Amino acid sequence: MANEVEEKKKVKSIEDLSGVGQSILNKLTESGYSTLESIAVASPQDLSVAAGIPLTTAQRIIKEARDALDIRFKTALEVKKERINVRKITTSSQALDGLLGGGIETRTMTEFFGEFGSGKTQICHQLSVNVQLPPEKGGLSGKAVYIDTEGTFRWERIESMAKALGLDPDTVMNNILYMRAINTDHQIAISDDLQELIAKNPSIKLVIVDSVTSHFRAEYTGRENLAVRQQKLNRHLHQLTRLSEVYDIAIVVTNQVMARPDMFYGDPTVAVGGHTLYHVPGIRVQVKKSRGNKRIARMIDAPHLPEGEVVFAITEDGIRDAEE
Repeated sequence: MANEVEEKKKVKSIEDLSGVGQSILNKLTESGYSTLESIAVASPQDLSVAAGIPLTTAQRIIKEARDALDIRFKTALEVKKERINVRKITTSSQALDGLLGGGIETRTMTEFFGEFGSGKTQICHQLSVNVQLPPEKGGLSGKAVYIDTEGTFRWERIESMAKALGLDPDTVMNNILYMRAINTDHQIAISDDLQELIAKNPSIKLVIVDSVTSHFRAEYTGRENLAVRQQKLNRHLHQLTRLSEVYDIAIVVTNQVMARPDMFYGDPTVAVGGHTLYHVPGIRVQVKKSRGNKRIARMIDAPHLPEGEVVFAITEDGIRDAEE
């Protein structure tokens, strides 16, 4: 038992994995498996092909990486203690924070979906600023990664939101790593690169994809392409979810809605993405327009939060509580 514990302590990087020579190490690194975390969450088949090693060797390496990172069966009490330590990012609206159980959680994917102009992108802008706040002010003293698929990112909004919080706009913008995704393959490639980026920049605490479905919806039209679209989208979302869990970061995605002409009762709009988007995100919030600058946020699904509805506002300064 003592030797086992000692062995776990020895493995601190992929160089420490037993049976991994320089040639295998180079192949792993070239294929994007440069950290213990990336190996721990890899499939044996993918690792085997990437490094040119037998499947059994890949399985052993993955197990060793998981042991080193303490990825194992845990008691419910251990899970409770971990959940208590989950950190949260404020939205700058007490009402919206309350709906979310205190803010945007780390180790979880949160989805905001709604029609054009409902405030999804404004929330993303606000969160990319707020994550930089110290913990006592509702932040994580961290940086944000912003993946923009629709060209809706505006530095002007970041600047005004930062000023409203008493932060230096240039410093805030310097802490937001921005990338414009031009198609689905590029979007997936960016998420592939995130693992290495986050491993090298542990100050990254938030990843935003705005919107996660727009390219998939545009490129995979027609029922004949639906299965391929859903498979690629499912892989993309699970990849992001793994990042949130392994690196203890928050993932926020936005999603569009489409009309359901066969709906005679209730809301005639549904989120794009079908069942894939219904099941992967840990928290799903629908955002709707209201009068003036007011917006309505409704909790659609969260395993640990009650359903509910709150009103918030989009102001010059950013996301705020709605005035009565």
